[in-house]
Amino acid sequence: MYFHARMNNKPKPFQPFGGYESLRVYPLAELIYDATVIFCERFLSENRRTTDQMVQAARSGVRNISEGSGAAATSKKSEMFLTNVARASLKDELLPDYKSFLRQRGLQIWDKDAPKTLEMRRRLKVRMAGNLPEPAPGKVILTGQEGLVEFVRHAEPELAANAMICAIYQATWLLWRQMQGQMRQFESEGGFSEELFRRRSQGRKRG
Repeated sequence: MYFHARMNNKPKPFQPFGGYESLRVYPLAELIYDATVIFCERFLSENRRTTDQMVQAARSGVRNISEGSGAAATSKKSEMFLTNVARASLKDELLPDYKSFLRQRGLQIWDKDAPKTLEMRRRLKVRMAGNLPEPAPGKVILTGQEGLVEFVRHAEPELAANAMICAIYQATWLLWRQMQGQMRQFESEGGFSEELFRRRSQGRKRG
């Protein structure tokens, strides 16, 4: 849901803005941030530089989504720019670090079309997945987006890292879709500057 700036019931030239928490990608990005903190505490506690870089990239993904939503009030271009920064933080910074973690330890980076990858992606599409098997004694299974942090807290490193890779791919795909929608809206409706130009033009005609 988005909110419009209004005063005395008269529409203002601001664009819809806010409501970022209702975006599909926002809660997933928050979970990626939280899970990254847990992952780094478990597996990278002695590597402060990599930990700081990964946590900052995950945080950037979340914060630029919310900042982009706020910027939409006055600049559709800024909204698109910040959404792209969020996507780049996750895809170009955080994702390679998870892949490097696996590669440097001789662990497997799952193929994108492997059955276990497809199943993990299926679960990460929803807050809580259904039709899940009972976990084996002493094991943890991924139950959906809401279970990502707990999964990373207890899973073996290869499972935890590949779950994060799947979650990041899911988030960056959603951000790409969001950017396409923002572009279509800008092309059809313009932004704050375009609205002010229209209003000035109308005022001149009336004058």
